[in-house]
Amino acid sequence: MRRAMRSVAAALVAAVLLVGCAGTGGLDGDLTDDWAALAAPGPFTPEAGVCQVGDFTDTVSLTAYAPVDCAVAHRVETVHVGVFPAGRAEPPVVGSPELRGAFAECDTKATGYVGDEWRAGRLRLAVALPAAPGWAAGSRWFRCDLSELDTVEAAAKVVARTGSLRDALKGPSPLRLGCQRTTEGAGRVRTLTPVECGVTHDAEFVGVWAAPDRPYPTKDAEWAPLYAGCRTVLGRYVGVPDDANLRFRSGVVVRPPGAGRWRVGDRGVRCYLWLSDRTVTASLKGAGPAGLPVRTR
Repeated sequence: MRRAMRSVAAALVAAVLLVGCAGTGGLDGDLTDDWAALAAPGPFTPEAGVCQVGDFTDTVSLTAYAPVDCAVAHRVETVHVGVFPAGRAEPPVVGSPELRGAFAECDTKATGYVGDEWRAGRLRLAVALPAAPGWAAGSRWFRCDLSELDTVEAAAKVVARTGSLRDALKGPSPLRLGCQRTTEGAGRVRTLTPVECGVTHDAEFVGVWAAPDRPYPTKDAEWAPLYAGCRTVLGRYVGVPDDANLRFRSGVVVRPPGAGRWRVGDRGVRCYLWLSDRTVTASLKGAGPAGLPVRTR
């Protein structure tokens, strides 16, 4: 019996060896000469359309890059990755034309990504650059990152969110700015707090005015163009003439980016109408002269 089993095993081994020696269907039997050569290692480049759990930083190193699915709680979403000229030796600095150009590209891409002007929502756009070792290794990318904020007022904080921001402002959204209640002090608006438009309120977001490329305003005369620009946005939003009577129909609140963001290239000024003498319980969008009459006092 044992001799018979040994004979069967020997036959099986012989069959396997014969199969191994059979035709290879076009293969030459050499397992090493048909593999493509590995590409030379290149500089790291991040991906667009992914999210990051951690807070935004001005520079991104390889060790800090850990993309996650946007369904996971996160604080940053990359909406676009652009490229600086390959021949540039030094990274761009704050205030440089190159960094302002990068922000302008990010600005356009972010608006397209969310489906509307991104400043119409509780969002912040930032530009991230490679860390120094990455730049030295040849990385020339810049990353366009959007984050959700708890408010667009001063001392705003980035909040963790789930879900992508893609098309987040294409329609109604809890992110979208709308009607507001003001807190006043010394005859001016101190804070704006979002409320439903059916609730009593005295202010409303009306849009964004793109300021020209000028130094950040520090004097009253330098602030005047921002107010004039926001009045034009206000008139178009409500549907009233942008004339000398507009200032008697409504006050205006301007919220430009901070001085630091201004130097990076952010020129988008958030504009709000302000009813200093009354409150309303509905949106004034398209309300026309009847909804925003000229005040007689």
